[in-house]
Amino acid sequence: MTEVRPPRAGEELPVDTLGAWLDAQLGGHAPIEVLQFPGGHSNLTYLVRRGGDQLVLRRPPFGSKVKSAHDMGREHTVLSALAPVYDKAPRPIALCRDEAVMGCTFYLMERREGVILRKELPPGVAVDAATARRLCELLVDALAELHAVDFAAAGLGTLGKPEGYVRRQVEGWTERYHGSRTDDLPVVLEVAQWLAAHLPADTGPALIHNDWKFDNVIFDPSLSRIVGVLDWEMSTVGDPLMDLGTSVGYWIEATDDQVLHMLRFGLTHLPGMMSRTEVVDRYARASGRTITAGDAVFYYAYGLFKTAVVAQQIYYRYATGLTKDARFATFIHGVRALCDQAQRAISAGTVAAR
Repeated sequence: MTEVRPPRAGEELPVDTLGAWLDAQLGGHAPIEVLQFPGGHSNLTYLVRRGGDQLVLRRPPFGSKVKSAHDMGREHTVLSALAPVYDKAPRPIALCRDEAVMGCTFYLMERREGVILRKELPPGVAVDAATARRLCELLVDALAELHAVDFAAAGLGTLGKPEGYVRRQVEGWTERYHGSRTDDLPVVLEVAQWLAAHLPADTGPALIHNDWKFDNVIFDPSLSRIVGVLDWEMSTVGDPLMDLGTSVGYWIEATDDQVLHMLRFGLTHLPGMMSRTEVVDRYARASGRTITAGDAVFYYAYGLFKTAVVAQQIYYRYATGLTKDARFATFIHGVRALCDQAQRAISAGTVAAR
């Protein structure tokens, strides 16, 4: 089951004002207890216990410089439209834009309980090779299922600007890197320049998650189905193969460079897990989309570059004192390692690059 802990120092919530707001929204009066989900590196997630209810609260990180990446109202809007047509999306409950309550916009949603597979296996959970293969199939197929949602019919037709999406993403993440740059890392700019010079054509719009990986998915206790998908903060309407590239960018294989294993978000290195090539092939079959080897390299390099920029933004917050979370102290090394891997893939012409 998902672990919760007391909030980290500096990330406590104002229980009195939050409790009063909840009383007004939900009716009645009940004391609340606030715990924090320790995973994640961007928006903060809390468990709020109120009477017999368990609610999940999402808020932006403290001291964030990039407010557009932490739009709680937008995330609430996406889930409100998506939950009725995509059963893996949690149902939102309430949105608060009054910053007098907690100093930011935040929202509450239902809690989906189950197993989240992070960097290490949870206590009491075993994954053999056959189970590992099934987990990969479930993850990839659920992404293809999301991309097949009729987003316009769901009311999300104006969520993004799909035309020119690939170009804008490369330009936007390059700009974000410059805006949060702290160290001289030429490899980052070299990858950005290659991406800008090798843009594939847009493949058509879909609702995309933009952070699709094992630790954003909740499995049932038997690990036989997905019961929830979390962290919709970057979802939009855009090119689905860019979404796939982000996911493959997280995929660390057993034989990858050791420094990449230090950056693992999940268990993709275990025996039985698909390779990156197999992930791309499985998605192509599930979605009916054609993905050339050259385009797969672009999307993979993009996913690595994008994750590197996110790591840079987080490290910027740590380096400038906006957060004291010690987890972020070494993120600058991850920025370099991810872009080094992107260069290897570009040079080798394959997502299987080592």
